[in-house]
Amino acid sequence: MPAVDKLLLEEALQDSPQTRSLLSVFEEDAGTLTEYTNQLLQAMQRVYGAQNEMCLATQQLSKQLLAYEKQHFALGKGDEEVISTLHYFSKVVDELNILHSELAKQLADTMVLPIIQFREKDLTEVSTLKDLFGLASNEHDVSMAKYSRLPKRKENEKLKAEVAKEVANARRKQHLSSLQYYCALNALQYRKRVAMMEPMLGYTRGQINFFKKGAEMFSKRMDRFLSSVSDMVQSKTGLVTTTWERLYFFTQGGNLMCQPRGAVAGGLIQDLDNCSVMAVDCEDRRYCFQITTPTGKAGITLQAESKKEYEEWISAINNISRQIYLTDNPEAAAIKLNQTALQAVTPITSFGKKHEVHHPSQNVKNTENDKIIPSESAGIQDSAQLIAPGTPIQFDIVLPATEFLDQNRGGRRANPFGESEDSSKDEVEDSLLQQMFVVRFLGSMAVQSDNTSEVIYEAMRQVLAARAIHNIFRMTESHLMVTSKNLRLIDPQTQVTRTSFELATVTQFAAHRDNRRLIGFVVHLSEALGEESMSAYVFESNTEGEKICYAISLGKEIIEAQKDPEALAQLMKSVPLTNDGKFMLLNDQAEEDGTIHEEGEESEA
Repeated sequence: MPAVDKLLLEEALQDSPQTRSLLSVFEEDAGTLTEYTNQLLQAMQRVYGAQNEMCLATQQLSKQLLAYEKQHFALGKGDEEVISTLHYFSKVVDELNILHSELAKQLADTMVLPIIQFREKDLTEVSTLKDLFGLASNEHDVSMAKYSRLPKRKENEKLKAEVAKEVANARRKQHLSSLQYYCALNALQYRKRVAMMEPMLGYTRGQINFFKKGAEMFSKRMDRFLSSVSDMVQSKTGLVTTTWERLYFFTQGGNLMCQPRGAVAGGLIQDLDNCSVMAVDCEDRRYCFQITTPTGKAGITLQAESKKEYEEWISAINNISRQIYLTDNPEAAAIKLNQTALQAVTPITSFGKKHEVHHPSQNVKNTENDKIIPSESAGIQDSAQLIAPGTPIQFDIVLPATEFLDQNRGGRRANPFGESEDSSKDEVEDSLLQQMFVVRFLGSMAVQSDNTSEVIYEAMRQVLAARAIHNIFRMTESHLMVTSKNLRLIDPQTQVTRTSFELATVTQFAAHRDNRRLIGFVVHLSEALGEESMSAYVFESNTEGEKICYAISLGKEIIEAQKDPEALAQLMKSVPLTNDGKFMLLNDQAEEDGTIHEEGEESEA
């Protein structure tokens, strides 16, 4: 059926059933529009009422701010600054009240008034014409019924003429009322479109003008005032930036769960597989520890109720992170791990120099690409030959120790404040290779051999076992800069170089076979009096350790290739370069580094 947008006036004279049926559709539409208009008017009157209430409320607020001065406080000393500030705020509220009053008047004129006029004029007119059309139709029906009952006798001709005249008048009246009624219904279909949009147009314009005037009035002169008040409030109150909430935490499988008070069941907070946990210092709380995701992103910070629970939580999360719970007997596996670690090493937290005499190695070094090739008679060395029993472990990087090594090597003395000199920056800028990795220092220890990568795996095992036994969970995060000249550990906050290793002194480097995020390398140094020392350094990286190994290997290849210009040119062709002529290794490293500074949520266990 085609859509009908108007009633045909010529059909009003016929008054057929089809016309009456179409008329009922228009009447139904007019009734729905009347009901909706009443509801819309109520909503708009509510907005206008709220705006009027805002005017009265701001006026009362201004008076109340001024009343502070008249209050007789028992401890009112030093309130002059507060009184003057509240006086200024009172003036601001008065000016805002003027804007609110203008907005209320504009809403009344451009939003409420048009919808009232539409209801009172158009809708009321349609309703009145409907009643008139109904009366005319009833009169026409009555006259037609009277005309139909006239007798056939001739002596009633006068009566017949009177009844016929009455029918003609009733029909004329019905036709006139129907024409007016049809015209009003047709006009309503067009007027309702304007009636719905005009009030909202006035509302929107009123709000825009309100905000524009407010911005012009307060944006410039209020910024400095609000900034000074904010500084004054912060200096007096000392705002707290973290919030703590007391919750019940528990582990289920490899997940950390949380159940608030009143909850029926717990919810998942974090997957603990391959996560790391460390103790953290909170200014106003103790027994705090933080869980870090495998990508290095800081996660949730928790607080235990006692030192015992604090240590148990850290140990449990460490065991879950190593997936001990997946073994057939998790308790036995944990006990075996601790026993093995006790037999292997006795760590200390400060670095001690090893005085044992190193036996010369029988293995042969192949200087090509700095790869270590053991002799056929060497075989696999046991742990005692690689690392002497009882060797102390250093769990942090201490700058004075680095300075002491620099003096013994006869090199340039390090700045006692840990700041790198400008020349070192120039060396990095001139380097062909620059690659940054986010790492956490796990530990270092003296070793007796650098002829095989097994010494790195043994150092990893002993460092991790010692940390687990002695509950040493804190790790120092650094940026490891791999260049074609050296390895530099940089403080991520201050950009100060913590320590540096010449790449030529790195004789071994390898990633862990199972945990790919563990990386270690051996540094071979020549000390005073002709003595030599070898130390293994173990780190945990946010990326795969093989990527760091590849960067170190490429750096050593660049050192060898720089001796031969043709070899260097061939190497530069085989590896992609950046726009400034440096080697480009990992395109996704910037994305990973961008996530390490995000702060996690803080909670309380």
